[in-house]
Amino acid sequence: MADHVLEVRMFGNFSVRKGDKEINDNDNRSRKVWLVLAYMIYCRSRSITQDELVGLLWNDTESSSNPLNALKTMFHRVRSSLNQLDSTAGHSLIIRRDGNYTWNPDVPFFFDVDEFERLCRAGSMAQDDAQRLDNYLQALALYRGDFLQKLSSEAWVIPISAYFHNLYIHTLPEALSLLEEREQMDQAAELCRSAIVIEPYNELIYQHLMRDLLALGQQREVISIYEDMSQLLFDNFGIMPADESRALCREAVRTVNDRAVSMSTLREQLREPDGLSGALFCDYDFFKVIYHAEARAVARSGDAVHICLLSVTDAAGEELAKRSLDRCMENLQELIRTSLRRGDIAARCSVSQYILMLPQANYENSCKVCDRIVRAFFRQYPHSPAKLHFTVQPLEPNT
Repeated sequence: MADHVLEVRMFGNFSVRKGDKEINDNDNRSRKVWLVLAYMIYCRSRSITQDELVGLLWNDTESSSNPLNALKTMFHRVRSSLNQLDSTAGHSLIIRRDGNYTWNPDVPFFFDVDEFERLCRAGSMAQDDAQRLDNYLQALALYRGDFLQKLSSEAWVIPISAYFHNLYIHTLPEALSLLEEREQMDQAAELCRSAIVIEPYNELIYQHLMRDLLALGQQREVISIYEDMSQLLFDNFGIMPADESRALCREAVRTVNDRAVSMSTLREQLREPDGLSGALFCDYDFFKVIYHAEARAVARSGDAVHICLLSVTDAAGEELAKRSLDRCMENLQELIRTSLRRGDIAARCSVSQYILMLPQANYENSCKVCDRIVRAFFRQYPHSPAKLHFTVQPLEPNT
């Protein structure tokens, strides 16, 4: 970019650069200075009255005894900041005319906001996939964070930020799909990683990333990403990953040897680590597979197998506060593991429930097992606000 061209960026950090000199909004003491400068640049197509600027800077709860004089002082500070780029920049970029202020329309400058919108539109209108992808990738590279992040509470910033964020969210999957169609999985994965920084709770982005990594043969990375996402969603919203995410994780954990192996090698791979006692805890998706296998076996043998659902609520039967629920579920999991036999199986099936499978246990014994767990919990945690409920039913044979 030519040295004489001003470069303005408002996605993420707000900065103004000319040549090798830059000013940015990392100085929190100058918030109002950056507010005025951002407003002047974004509204550069029109003159801005002093009254409008006074209303921008000082609301009803933060008035100034002499607002016009305070406004002059503020513009002196704005111009002094711009003069760090060039000794005359403050007065050449901001013009005062007829009592109003305006951004100099004759000064050429690059504006990431305008360029982002232009590239997104050009991509959507392109007839050629290669051109469409090129435009999208250039646009997404400009989006380093939401519009004016440090001024995000300002009333005029909120709708603009929402508009550009939605445009980003619409453009991202379009670019990812084009990359994946071309089998450019490395680039797609890198784009996903950048997007997760901006959209950390968007599960669809994680799903794209997991699919891309699976295609690249990076199964362990897929499992790690799934676990991080699962923890993030649960900690912040108390929800579990969607079926599609769990299916991708299941695909990643499938171990297939890349060459023929001996029976002794297989036995070694299948052996459970030593020192583990109590019930086998597994992911709910794997619990379902074990359930299906047990249902087939029961259909042949006629053995008694029961499943138990342990639910956690508050005293009124409503959902516990998240902090209390997290602590309760963690404590209950360890208690279930140590209270059951090695042949029993357990899994967390919702944010507030565990499901147990008790082979070779009749209905009465299964109820006693659950009752024992409940009583042990309250002996160990007498001040817990939780109330535990259980339901026992026979496993249905697969006929």
